[in-house]
Amino acid sequence: MREGVEADPWPPKEFADEEPVALLDRGYTALRAEFATRAPEDPAAGWYAADRSVGFWIRRMAQETVVHRIDAELAVGRPVAPVPDDLAVDGVDELLKVFVSFAVAEWGEYFGEILDASPGRTFLVRAGGTAWRVRTGPGEFTVADGAGEGPADATLSGPPEAVLRRLWNRTGAGEDDGVTVEGDPEAVEELRRCVVVATQ
Repeated sequence: MREGVEADPWPPKEFADEEPVALLDRGYTALRAEFATRAPEDPAAGWYAADRSVGFWIRRMAQETVVHRIDAELAVGRPVAPVPDDLAVDGVDELLKVFVSFAVAEWGEYFGEILDASPGRTFLVRAGGTAWRVRTGPGEFTVADGAGEGPADATLSGPPEAVLRRLWNRTGAGEDDGVTVEGDPEAVEELRRCVVVATQ
């Protein structure tokens, strides 16, 4: 945001020399200061061509924090603190559109093994009262808001936090997360593999 370009290399080499908690504190303080001096619509460099704004980074950092907070809680065996429904719904939206759909469009070669032989499938993802209709096929992963019309090859539905955690593979071992998955197992696996590749 300060320099108007993406950092190269990333992460900067000097980060390796700094104590992790001190680096986190310093980075968080600097990030908050940058957000406080800019409007969400102000321009900011970034990898997502569809939205190079400060608002993109506000959203990205909120979602990054949620997912890695869950990682830390699961790692130490503590209960996972609730994720507000609106934040979880936005996280599902970001994952499907910004991570997977954009990645397939920009770096389709990474998804060739998954999608080249796809017969063309439709998925319905529901997080509480919000839904997305996903369409796949060779070189395709498109996302539309709403349930749309017609049948889906597979449906994944549940409370917003549970759907977010399931898609990000952050469900605790043996945990009944309340997510319902219905439909063709091969279709479910295709969706899962696309998410895994996009979020590596």
